[in-house]
Amino acid sequence: MNLIIQGIEIGNSDLRELAKLSGASQIERITGQAFRLKDASRRENVAEYCAAVGLDFAFVAQTTRLADFGLVAMDMDSTLVAIESIDEIADLQGVKPQVAEITASTMRGEIDFAESLTRRTALLQGLDQAALHRVYTERLQLNPGAGKMLQRLQAAGIRTLLVSGGFTFFTDRLKARLGLDYAAANTLEIVDDKLTGKVLGEIIGAQGKADVLKRVRDELGLKQGQVIAIGDGANDLQMLAEAGVSIAYHAKPIVQQKATYALNHVGLDGVLNLFG
Repeated sequence: MNLIIQGIEIGNSDLRELAKLSGASQIERITGQAFRLKDASRRENVAEYCAAVGLDFAFVAQTTRLADFGLVAMDMDSTLVAIESIDEIADLQGVKPQVAEITASTMRGEIDFAESLTRRTALLQGLDQAALHRVYTERLQLNPGAGKMLQRLQAAGIRTLLVSGGFTFFTDRLKARLGLDYAAANTLEIVDDKLTGKVLGEIIGAQGKADVLKRVRDELGLKQGQVIAIGDGANDLQMLAEAGVSIAYHAKPIVQQKATYALNHVGLDGVLNLFG
């Protein structure tokens, strides 16, 4: 195995200690924030050491290459982008605390997603559609490393899927702006330029995200092992389970526990450093 170590600041002493703990034979620099410890044979105490010094780690088979994958599926809110879009919409309606509380509880897995989205969307009733444009233009920002990750994936011919429990207003615009191959989300009902507080059609929640991934995966003729999925909340778990490699990005504890790898300190470009 290779032990991939990533962090904002990585000291030489930390690399030496991790090489010793893991039995690695060589330390190889990937970037200024990422190193590959080759031929790592031991896992004991590596997680504890990295947690203590604020580093991300991943044990990756030496034969695994980015070119082995054909699809990367991503959650939107707090994964590809740095906001929870519905919380920011709610802020313009003056109900952000109420909506954010429901959002946080949902991401921890305490509330069913469909019920959660219905309750949160109802609080937006009467808001002018222009508020959505304000959120997109004034508040929506990509998470660090997102642009670099997407450019590299696209250059490698890997398809990209944005699947969200949020709204098509944002996913459609991001798909066009970033050159993504696929996007799926929920559709807000808008009448006379105002939000009705309702969602049109069947809600894309935890199972819906997994279903979209499976549909695109099958359409592309890919096997599960050829898919990477990235998410942060409990409603991403079923989608992550449908991928060969799942990545918890600055995620809730329950997601970190179940994902193949967790990135807590570096940006989305850290995904690239995992694979040769």
